[in-house]
Amino acid sequence: MPKFLRIGVHQSNVSGYTSKAWWVRRVGSTVFLKWGAVEVHGVGDGRKVYWTLPPRVKTIRCGTVQRAKDYAKTAIARRRSHRYEPLAGNIAIRRRRANRGAELEQALATILFVDIVRSTEKAARLGDSRWTQVMNHYYAAVRRELKSLRGKEVVTTGDGLLATFDAPASGIRCATAIREAVRTLGLEIRMGLHA
Repeated sequence: MPKFLRIGVHQSNVSGYTSKAWWVRRVGSTVFLKWGAVEVHGVGDGRKVYWTLPPRVKTIRCGTVQRAKDYAKTAIARRRSHRYEPLAGNIAIRRRRANRGAELEQALATILFVDIVRSTEKAARLGDSRWTQVMNHYYAAVRRELKSLRGKEVVTTGDGLLATFDAPASGIRCATAIREAVRTLGLEIRMGLHA
């Protein structure tokens, strides 16, 4: 059963590239074809070729053995004229190992959550225009402290903000600085830290 590997720009002395493969098999008056993308590892006769995805398949019923032989012969000649080289080894479906590293990898972070106490009541009392100004100053103060202590803003929800830090000390210093910065705005805030 002839198998062919597309040479392309790589030729056969290069490892670690993606190419195309084509496979033909004749059984009696029927021709079976497989083709698709492959990964090539190694060089020469020792190389391993793997389908990157299950290959496409096609079955051609030729009616007679002679027609099947002719079809296969023509198909093989066509591959050779389109820069395919004969491939001696099998083409296997690559079984990817589970990425255990991603499961076991841990990232240490300190998480800070900041929220304004009774923000709905304050917004109703101040009115939309004044509350928008207060919120703009509030977020400017919070973001200034985050930037100075290398915190990363993750998300804001209404008057709440979630941020992360690489170390607990930075998160604590930022929480203290935010508390002091928003006092001048007449806001009471609550914060939570998790390390």
